[in-house]
Amino acid sequence: MKKKNVINLIKFHAEKNEAAFRQEAYTIAKDFDNDKDYSLAQYIVSLLSDANSFSPQFQEEDCHFLKKVELGNEPLPLPISIEDSIVGIINAIGHNVGVNKFLFEGPPGTGKTESAKQIARILDRDLYAVDFDNIIDSKLGQTSKNISALFNELHKISQPQKIIILFDEIDALAIDRINSNDLREMGRATSSLLKGFDGLDSNIVVIATTNLYKAFDKALIRRFDSVVDFSEYTKSDLVEAAEKILNKLLNKFKTAGRNITLFRKILHSSESLPYPGELKNILKTSLAFSDPGYEYDYLKRIYNSLNKSNNNDSLKNIQDKGFTVREIEILTGVSKSQVSRKLKEIK
Repeated sequence: MKKKNVINLIKFHAEKNEAAFRQEAYTIAKDFDNDKDYSLAQYIVSLLSDANSFSPQFQEEDCHFLKKVELGNEPLPLPISIEDSIVGIINAIGHNVGVNKFLFEGPPGTGKTESAKQIARILDRDLYAVDFDNIIDSKLGQTSKNISALFNELHKISQPQKIIILFDEIDALAIDRINSNDLREMGRATSSLLKGFDGLDSNIVVIATTNLYKAFDKALIRRFDSVVDFSEYTKSDLVEAAEKILNKLLNKFKTAGRNITLFRKILHSSESLPYPGELKNILKTSLAFSDPGYEYDYLKRIYNSLNKSNNNDSLKNIQDKGFTVREIEILTGVSKSQVSRKLKEIK
């Protein structure tokens, strides 16, 4: 064992970096083993093994205000600017320098929650969401007490480097005190959140999401190390995201044909596109409801879903959007010959 090993042990212990501490201890045990001091090497390994077996672990059933989130494996596609921010967050967590609180803001369906799941997947951590149903209480002052109890639970986590805490739609607790109907109660709740975040262990990673950033309490915003805006989607971003989602979905629907050119035209012809979360639901439902005997039926359904206000689109209007006669046949169910005849009659 060298001086460097002792220094590293003390350093990792002081930083509460359990994973690095254990790895250093195993390195020391290996050195003793190489020096043929087998009994001491075995003793160190047994201590580590016992510590792993009997040290208190984070158990969901022991927590009243947290519930485990299933991560899945299908993150929503993100624009490059947001993707870069997600990579930066992963880097910040890896540096272990106390940059550990992140706020994701933007409209529903922009990928805030899915991105939190993606970060947990990449870092191989469990994701636990704060259960607001158990925290918010109608009794005067009880909500703030529950928030304090939540942070007490977080302080007891024995291996914080293995989990991420998600405050999904934290608006439920953090809406600006000035706009609340019950100023005193909201003030107590927000004050408890402020105290909780101020005293949070730097090893505990927190991600919060909000759909109502403009109404968010400014004092709480300052507690976050970084705020990521998830509303930065251009139409091109949405078209690209939709194409990635569709390609994945088509792998599950074997009778559906691929016509990406027409799909892109449908998207570009729409006056506005929903965010990826809603887009994914539209694409999935259109495929699920489609006639298995007609390979492009789903494209007709997608067109109708994105043009609900124009469901009675005339053939001429559809043609004016740049669709060919064959494409109009797919989108309307009217045969090519009929489409051609009716368009000629209009002229």
